[in-house]
Amino acid sequence: MVEPVPSSAAEDEPERPNPDENADAGANGKRRRRKPKKQRSFWVELPILIVVALALAFVFQQFLARVYTIPSGSMETTLHGCTGCYGDKVLVDKITYDFTDPEPGDVVVFKGPEPWVENEAATERSSNAVVRFFQNIGSVFGLAPPDERDFVKRIIATGGQTVECCDAQNRVVVDGKALDEPYIHWENPSDQQQDSFPPVKVPDGYVWVMGDNRNDSCDSRCQGGGGVRGAVPVDNIIGKARIIVLPPGRWGGVSDHNPQAAAQPAALGMSAPAWQEGVPLGFGVVAAWPAVWGGRRLGSKVREAVERKR
Repeated sequence: MVEPVPSSAAEDEPERPNPDENADAGANGKRRRRKPKKQRSFWVELPILIVVALALAFVFQQFLARVYTIPSGSMETTLHGCTGCYGDKVLVDKITYDFTDPEPGDVVVFKGPEPWVENEAATERSSNAVVRFFQNIGSVFGLAPPDERDFVKRIIATGGQTVECCDAQNRVVVDGKALDEPYIHWENPSDQQQDSFPPVKVPDGYVWVMGDNRNDSCDSRCQGGGGVRGAVPVDNIIGKARIIVLPPGRWGGVSDHNPQAAAQPAALGMSAPAWQEGVPLGFGVVAAWPAVWGGRRLGSKVREAVERKR
């Protein structure tokens, strides 16, 4: 008797390759094998890869983070920069302030408000169209100065706070408390005296910024004539400086030490000239003799009165 073939036998049998699987039918009904597609050469794919990489970098820098070149020494030694030199290139986080508010101690890049730039010339661009094109492209990727008047400073006070300088110990004061500012750089170590300015109440929606190189920085104290005009709108802030990316020897994070975190009650009074500080001592010397003389006369009168009563 012939045993029935299980229905799974066809499934268990290994598939045989179809010789005509990759073949096309010709005009006469005969099949011919299809030629495999030829891969593009490296030199053809290279421009495509470059365009894709540039597009991704553009999107990254426009919406997430951007590289900026530090043009001056106003933030020494936190950030290095000088005219005509290879300054630090910093990666600026552009999304942080979409979720949080700027805080004291943050080093920020911002577009100069109108009072800051009204008397400044715009960044020069070459008259050559080709050179100008590459300058614009380079600015997008941090390889050339941006064609805009941007600044980098540290936030000292925020909206609603009152800032002034200085207390008797030469410290900036915010809401009556002297700031803790270990990042301050003095060009001349023998002259560690800050320029004073009267109290300024920072408007809501603004920040008060200053450079770490305190005596070589025109910031909220002097830009726009100082005062309220020196404050920077929060809406002008581009982002927070996070990392120094170039040169390699300067790699590292950017300090965001909050100067208000360890603020102390301000020392009463302002620093006075030396001759004024000597006035109390001089007064004491002058007044000492009459006081002693008067004390002796009073003592003698008392003794005479006691003796008469005896």
